[in-house]
Amino acid sequence: MRLTRRGLQVALGLIWLLDALLQFQPAMFTRSFPEEVLRPVAQGNPAWVAGPVTWAATLIGQHVVLANAAFATVQLVIALAILWRPTTALGLALSVPWALSVWWLGEGLGGVLTSAPSAVAGAPGAVILYGLLAVLLWPAPEDPHGGSLAGASPLGPVAAGLAWALLWASLAYDSLLAASRAGLAALVSGQGAGEPGWLAAIDQSAGRQLAAHDAAVSAALVVTFAVIAVAVFIPAASRPVLAVTVALALAIWLVGEDLGDVFTGQGTDPNTGPLLVLLALAYWPRRPLEQLRPAGRPAVLARR
Repeated sequence: MRLTRRGLQVALGLIWLLDALLQFQPAMFTRSFPEEVLRPVAQGNPAWVAGPVTWAATLIGQHVVLANAAFATVQLVIALAILWRPTTALGLALSVPWALSVWWLGEGLGGVLTSAPSAVAGAPGAVILYGLLAVLLWPAPEDPHGGSLAGASPLGPVAAGLAWALLWASLAYDSLLAASRAGLAALVSGQGAGEPGWLAAIDQSAGRQLAAHDAAVSAALVVTFAVIAVAVFIPAASRPVLAVTVALALAIWLVGEDLGDVFTGQGTDPNTGPLLVLLALAYWPRRPLEQLRPAGRPAVLARR
């Protein structure tokens, strides 16, 4: 099976659709949305980040039903636009400014400017990854010579590679911070509130293992993130390292992010796990079309 730009666009659209459905949850139409979901992300951020977050939470709290209905509808429109092929480009274009505004006012820049940002907790924030994916998956002709979908995006192979390296290098740096290392076990153990019993049990078990091997796990994460950061520049290593990236993203999604808290009634998105998987697939090196074409048959180039 060959990875296609359209296939990943559909996957991204389905994640946006899940976001919209989560935003339509009953709890989101009550004051718990601004007070328990939005306002806490201001904590630990510098004033220029925390101030607008607090202002937005206060404003939404005054008109919570109308505001949340608008937010959910915007996400639904983005999802449907991406999923319907004639409007895919429009949906991707709309998602970028929306992602940037929600990253600041709804996620506090994903916590990257706090004292203990952590990939396990969802840094650098799910919403900024939506924006990056929108650019990487922008409709474009396929490259008949192979290469990744990200490399054939409007960013080009160099800028796309640098974006990947910056993302994972920043996560490696975050994992080096003393506060991030010290709080890893407590972060995972404390994730179980409001979750199903089986998921809370996984959190408790993983938290105990992290407490017993905290330094080793933190060091392993730093090294793994650093290797992932440079892998896309090393053709021989890119496929196996990207496969490890997919497995690691799924592990973080399960243990550190509790599947985005979608079972608690207060999750607003699936968090970074699925988006990191999509990113890895967007950077996956593909074979040239000529190698995939059966002998004697003409090559047909997909346009998207």
